[in-house]
Amino acid sequence: MKIALIGATGFVGSALLTELLNRGHQVTVLARDPGKLTPAPGLTVVQADAQNAEQVAHAVKDHEAVVSAYNPGWSVPDLHDQFLKGARAIVSGVKAAGVKRLLVVGGAGSLFVAPGVQLVDTPEFPAEWKQGALAARQALNELQTESSLDWTFVSPSILLEPGARTGQYRLGTDAPLMAADGGPGRISTADLAMAIVDSLEQGSHVKQRFTAAH
Repeated sequence: MKIALIGATGFVGSALLTELLNRGHQVTVLARDPGKLTPAPGLTVVQADAQNAEQVAHAVKDHEAVVSAYNPGWSVPDLHDQFLKGARAIVSGVKAAGVKRLLVVGGAGSLFVAPGVQLVDTPEFPAEWKQGALAARQALNELQTESSLDWTFVSPSILLEPGARTGQYRLGTDAPLMAADGGPGRISTADLAMAIVDSLEQGSHVKQRFTAAH
């Protein structure tokens, strides 16, 4: 497939880039600093700002799908607003380009831990992640009103870690997957990337959110 990838130098995005290229997809990466990407077969790098809908539209035109692992950076002071600005520009740009398939990598904060209670609203949720999680939840809420896009939103496990590609994962929908001992589920970025690319190739979870864990 011909796929545009946003956020390819990030924690999840870098694993996604590896997975996509290893499967033989043609990948166009949108990057503010193309110099951060190492040349590779099947990879095209386009300089573009994810917060600029026109630049996004130009870069993703004629692609079969767009995968966004956008995050402005956890240390950005106004993370909530910057996150939403990028998320909205990406949606606008993808629609303007006429691309139907958009897969967005969000966070675990919007998963429901009880009826009507999302993880981000619990007292235990780490303060340093809260603004990003609130923005990701809002981005999901807005995606759920989109009728013209075949969107998918991905929430990783509560524990998302660097690690090897085991080739195994479990899928869930709107509640976090737990470990056998009752603790929070976990997954490596490599296996999360595999679950995401599987969804992309299979055309599954259209207009849905899913989560994955080991």
